[in-house]
Amino acid sequence: MKTVIKLIKVIVGIVLVIIGFLGGLIPIFQGWIFGISGLLLLGSVFPPVKRWTHNIIEKAKNKIKFKES
Repeated sequence: MKTVIKLIKVIVGIVLVIIGFLGGLIPIFQGWIFGISGLLLLGSVFPPVKRWTHNIIEKAKNKIKFKES
């Protein structure tokens, strides 16, 4: 059952990343919401993706802290 759940997470994650990428190309469509959701889902299955998204989130937090001070 765990492998089925992982497979569903991977499929949904890839679909969301593709929708996010297409949304980045279409100006009216907000694709970043889908892209981030897809990366977080893929990160729950693949540790390298999780590390990559964690690093991106930390960099964004540091930029926000730097702008506030």
